[in-house]
Amino acid sequence: MLPRVFLGAPLTTFDPLDAVLFDLDGVLTPTAEVHRRAWARLFEPFLAERGATAYTAQDYFDYIDGKPRYEGVAALLTSRGIDLPYGEPDDSPDADTVCGLGNRKNAVFTAVLDADGVAPYPGSVAFLDALARRGGVQVAVVSSSKNARPVLRAAGLMDRFTVIVDGVVAAEHGIPGKPAPDTYLYAAEQLGVPASRAVVVEDAHSGVEAGHAGHFGHVLGVDRGAGRESLLAKGADTVVEDLAELVDDVNGAHA
Repeated sequence: MLPRVFLGAPLTTFDPLDAVLFDLDGVLTPTAEVHRRAWARLFEPFLAERGATAYTAQDYFDYIDGKPRYEGVAALLTSRGIDLPYGEPDDSPDADTVCGLGNRKNAVFTAVLDADGVAPYPGSVAFLDALARRGGVQVAVVSSSKNARPVLRAAGLMDRFTVIVDGVVAAEHGIPGKPAPDTYLYAAEQLGVPASRAVVVEDAHSGVEAGHAGHFGHVLGVDRGAGRESLLAKGADTVVEDLAELVDDVNGAHA
């Protein structure tokens, strides 16, 4: 699948339209690396104890990345033919339920975040700065994570965004998670911008699919390991390795 032409123009005249909607983990902050380690620490012993196929790094991209936590657990278990009760969101992390496993993973993630903190990607900060200099472009964060606000605070980015649609907001309003486009559409609605005038920025297959399904003006993939071709195949219009690549394009479009 070839990327669609963006506004009939080459990338050197990249136009962020009226709004840019950012995924968080893997796009603004390298917390995806912390998530990957936490998922591995959860599933490696869990699957080994059950004699199931070992957990691999690719499993994160295939079944977990970008999805709400419990959906990621359920998808991984299904891939191994393991059937567990769904449980309740307040299940103990020791419970062998979908929710229990999700809560166990979150406990690991929170411990690592508290101990080590997190620094945003320099290229993403430079891209945000370029958008601010350009003016007239609203920004929002759209994340499946219920930890989005603590991560943004830890990264020093909280004051950059007036609209944050995370796992907490999605649960409160009953909004389906990625790959459904609903969280992105909700964020655009909160900004007062039609989807056709907003850019979705994602590093996950499920997030790219969400942007494509929502008919957004542009779906920008950031390849942090998912693979350029696979992101294009899922619906990305453009794929970059780092948002720093677009800083001059944003400035050029403003000039």
